[in-house]
Amino acid sequence: MFRVSKKYLKINTILMEDFEEKEPLEAENETLIVTEDIRSYIYETAKWAKFLSIIGFIFCVLIIIFAFFMPAVISSMTTMGGQTPLSQVAPAAITVTYLLIALIYFYPSLMLFKYATAAQKAVLFLDQLSLGVAMSKMKSFFKFWGVLTIVVLSFYIVGILFAVVASIGVS
Repeated sequence: MFRVSKKYLKINTILMEDFEEKEPLEAENETLIVTEDIRSYIYETAKWAKFLSIIGFIFCVLIIIFAFFMPAVISSMTTMGGQTPLSQVAPAAITVTYLLIALIYFYPSLMLFKYATAAQKAVLFLDQLSLGVAMSKMKSFFKFWGVLTIVVLSFYIVGILFAVVASIGVS
């Protein structure tokens, strides 16, 4: 039979308490003080974000217009001056490519606009919920650009590796 002393149990209980997860502090105890300076920075940032988002929307519209007129421009260039590298590509592929570019550019513009609107509302009306929404949209904006940057860099790396392998194969 195995006997455990009370002293051992007491020490073991004290040690085990250190490994147990403790409850996090309640949200009411955590505060973040937003001073007047910070409010003015957020408001000014929101104004610039709204300006940049509107410019982004305008560029999206211009890209969409360009997408539908580019096949006509390419065909007129072909009739005037002969074959161009773009005339070898199907006009539908060019249109789809530019529409895809416009769609990719639209999403961050939308997130920036939503950030600006929510941030302005948060600052003007001291609305904590709007500030949370604004920060969420800003997070989505930066996350999108970060992922897109990683994807583009990956394409560059694959392209460089392909070019190196192709140049070795030609030699």
